[in-house]
Amino acid sequence: MSSKIRVTQIKSRIGSSKRQCANLDALGLHKLNDSRDHEVKPEITGMINKVAHLVKVEEI
Repeated sequence: MSSKIRVTQIKSRIGSSKRQCANLDALGLHKLNDSRDHEVKPEITGMINKVAHLVKVEEI
């Protein structure tokens, strides 16, 4: 069983680059306080690292 994480957007995407906005979209985050559960994979971890200043990550 692989571990899962919950990603929550805590800061606005206004002023972020197009690439960062695309990462938020790919993670399924569209509004403030929006949360999605993901399995821990290198692809997901890389996207989270690029927008780490906009999101909060917690293990579930």
